[in-house]
Amino acid sequence: MKRSARAFWVTGPGEGEIRETRITAPGEGEVLVRALYSGVSRGTETLVFRGGVPDNQRSVMRAPFQEGDFPGPVKYGYLSVGVVEEGPAALVGRTVFCLYPHQTRYVVPADAVTVVPDAVPAARAVLAGTVETAVNALWDAAPLVGDRIAVVGGGMVGCSVAALLARFPGVRTQLVDADPSRAKTAEALGVDFALPQDARGECDLVVHASATEQGLARSLELLAAEGTVVELSWYGDRRVSLPLGEAFHSRRLTVRSSQVGTVSPARARRSYADRLALALDLLADPALDALVTGESAFDELPAVLPKLASGEIPALCHRVRYPSDD
Repeated sequence: MKRSARAFWVTGPGEGEIRETRITAPGEGEVLVRALYSGVSRGTETLVFRGGVPDNQRSVMRAPFQEGDFPGPVKYGYLSVGVVEEGPAALVGRTVFCLYPHQTRYVVPADAVTVVPDAVPAARAVLAGTVETAVNALWDAAPLVGDRIAVVGGGMVGCSVAALLARFPGVRTQLVDADPSRAKTAEALGVDFALPQDARGECDLVVHASATEQGLARSLELLAAEGTVVELSWYGDRRVSLPLGEAFHSRRLTVRSSQVGTVSPARARRSYADRLALALDLLADPALDALVTGESAFDELPAVLPKLASGEIPALCHRVRYPSDD
């Protein structure tokens, strides 16, 4: 069995390269995983790639198996799907998901991998981390039957939230985005679509995921009295202005944050493993394939990441494909 691997490193703001790395044989309670696919979480990973992680958030932003420190060199990522080649007999040959960076092979504790259900293709399982974020957001938001809901921001996280809301009985869900091409994604997910100026108001709940000041302001405008905006956006080192004058107080509006780093207090009795397992089960729905909007080979990552960061390659989730003989 090969004891070397290749990994993608961010070497500095806007630059990256593939490096050789040695891996050890798995010890007791460990597994060796050969990567099949990984996913680029465009919002967070391009922030890291641009060197935009604020100094006071560098510890919070660390990925579970990150190497190096921000702004770089750093090996970063958390959406990896592979097959177990060595380890406990119950796991060998199984397809698993792991919060690991972009690397061809890696050794991790056996409890750091989650078996992908048979009903979920490996190529779709790269969405598990993002669907897990959506699960946590909806635990925080606690939508009710019959709610009028807008999801502002049709990126990877916003679309994942909209996809799950499409399953709620009696809920009116509208995906709101400035990019009219997101209408096709919304249709595939089974929800309505609107440009920001055309979005329906009087919402009980708005989930904001556009990572823009304008999107957050529009989210407040779409609320009914006593409504709530659940803020999922990560702004990095950018300051955001918010109109908290006008009718904000008289309408008794609420803005609350949601972050996947901790399990929602509303479901404190659930573990991280429970939440991830639920996300993987939800990925049995083929409609979620609409969230994967591009794919490239692992060797192309140094050229692809700058294009994702600049928007030259528009993407929700960009999937990375690994060679079978690496």
